[in-house]
Parts: sequence; C-alpha cells; structure tokens
Amino acid sequence: MIDAKLRPLLDPALNAAGWRLARAGVRANHLTALGLGFGLLAALILSLNMAGGLALWPLLTGRICDGLDGAVARVNGKTDYGGFLDIVADFAFYGAVPLAFAARDPTMNGLPAALLLFAFYVNGASFLGFATLAAKRGMETRAQGSKSLYFSAGLMEAGETLLFFLAFCLWPGEFPVFAWLFALLTLWTAVARIRMARTTFPAQDDA
Repeated sequence: MIDAKLRPLLDPALNAAGWRLARAGVRANHLTALGLGFGLLAALILSLNMAGGLALWPLLTGRICDGLDGAVARVNGKTDYGGFLDIVADFAFYGAVPLAFAARDPTMNGLPAALLLFAFYVNGASFLGFATLAAKRGMETRAQGSKSLYFSAGLMEAGETLLFFLAFCLWPGEFPVFAWLFALLTLWTAVARIRMARTTFPAQDDA
C-alpha cells in the first residue's frame, strides 16, 4: 500500500547508487544473491533465540541489496532470469522469517508462524497468478517502479512486510500477536486481488 508512495522518495538514491555499482562491474544477480544471504542470516539469528535487535542489520542490509539489484539491472539491462531470481529470493526470505520464529519457540510461535506462512502462500499464488494473466494480455504498470513482473498493488506489499519484520526483530516476544495480525491483513490482500482479477479478467463463461 505504501510502496507507490515510497518509490519517488527512494528511487533517486537507489538509481544513483545502482549506476555507480553497475559502472564498477557489479552484477544485479550478485546483489540479489547477497541480499538473500543477508536475509537468511537475519532469520538464522532469530531462530537461535538471540536478541532480535542483532538481526536488524543483516535484515536491513538484505533489503537494501534487494532495492539495488533492480537499480543495477536498469543500467545493465533487465533479464527474464534476473526477474525470476529476484522474486524467488524475495519469497525465500519472506518464508524464512516465520520459520525462524517457529524454530525459536515452537510452543508459542508454531501456530502463528504456520498461519503466516499459509497467508504468504495464498497471497503469493494470487500475486503470481495475476502477473501471469497480466503478461498474457500485455498489461504493464510502473506504479511500483520498473519490474520484470506485473506488480498488482495490495494492502500488504514490500514496505508493510518490512515494517512487520522490523517489529518482529524489535519485539520478538510479541511475535504471535504481530503474526496473527500480519496473516489476516495478508489474506485480506489476497482476497482483494482475487476480486480485482475477477473484474480485470472477466470469465467468458461461469460454467
């Protein structure tokens, strides 16, 4: 929801840094892999029952790399594989954080983490399904910046996800409460996208 508002604020700095990195020979796919590595490191720290604040820096560094890979790709030229790798890395990171909290305290966090993963699964299916049909029809949008896939907006996007993940790190003992709220909002996003798809891609028959 907030991504479209943040992009005009973040893109100039990301594009400037991306240009310098591209000129220095840095590849977008390397940044994607590096970002995933930092994200998984943050999840590992959380899973080991360490202070959640220790996970903040690798988590934020990973998200910065995730922003920079697109900026570098816009300089060097976007590729289908790069877009594919980016979305897989994002989903792997998103799934690793709830899994880390389930490992951290299975009794308290197991069910909330499972519900959040279920919500991610449903929302991810709605997102990728919408993107597939949009590509089939030649639809384009730049509301979320220049992307390899069609990004259909929703209540819970990358910005909101990052805010919840930061809350997880700052207040790890409150994970169950945050996870239930995050899961419900994510499922609401999926339902809204399904309704939008019904309007955008009307059925030719309802047999």
